[in-house]
Amino acid sequence: MTTERPDPCWITPDWPAPPGVRALITSRAGGASLPPFAAADGSGGMNLGFSEPDPAAARNRAALARWLPRDPCWLRQVHGAHVVDADHALPGALPEGDASVSARPGVVCCVLTADCLPVLLTDAQGRAVAAVHAGWRGLAAGVIQNTVRALRAAAADPRARVLAWLGPAIGPQRFEVGPEVRTAMRTLLPDADRAFAPGHGDRLLADIYALARQALAREDVADEDVQGGGLCTMSDARFYSYRRDGVTGRQAALIWIEDGRAGQLGADGYHSGRRT
Repeated sequence: MTTERPDPCWITPDWPAPPGVRALITSRAGGASLPPFAAADGSGGMNLGFSEPDPAAARNRAALARWLPRDPCWLRQVHGAHVVDADHALPGALPEGDASVSARPGVVCCVLTADCLPVLLTDAQGRAVAAVHAGWRGLAAGVIQNTVRALRAAAADPRARVLAWLGPAIGPQRFEVGPEVRTAMRTLLPDADRAFAPGHGDRLLADIYALARQALAREDVADEDVQGGGLCTMSDARFYSYRRDGVTGRQAALIWIEDGRAGQLGADGYHSGRRT
């Protein structure tokens, strides 16, 4: 691992995570990717995705790993609701799932997004952590609820207080969807209609942050324990956005429990800062 400071465009979530729980959100900046995966200013982009033909993506993933206790538990995300046990994932594997959970220090849970919502979770005592990829299909299928349950199971505490941070995603003024999305949400989220506003014609504007809060509330996560939810990927050029750009890269949302080894994100004080 390196002891240099990560790119200043990367974000440390501003939330009351317990001591020893670390989290990080990458952006478009700080890597080696060329257009259309470059940073907003044309410099090297930090595309970490697997789905687009970017020859620099693997190099970016290797560079990111140098900031971390070990390689992240990368997932083959399929817009579903399966939660992967990152503590037992094989090194170098790409297990299928849209969330991962860990109770083992040094294991890094990670999801990739480019408009979908990344949700980071920990219990209030820092016994377990999780990362969720919550697109509308995953939300409708219950990926957040499944992950909260998996987190409490990993913490061996079915009544654990859960803290959540909602990362950069397409904002409620930009996320235009068809009526079938609202219909799909109603199955598991009885108050889903409150998260939709009229759009153009029969289209609707969906508030993915509000839907995530509803999903968390269904698992008894208190609203005051949910932070974030104010960064729009489509409007903010710091982030990759599929809706804005079509062909685009992916940023990462990562969370882990410190394993006691000296690492760059603790040693240089970066985690003590509040970046938004």
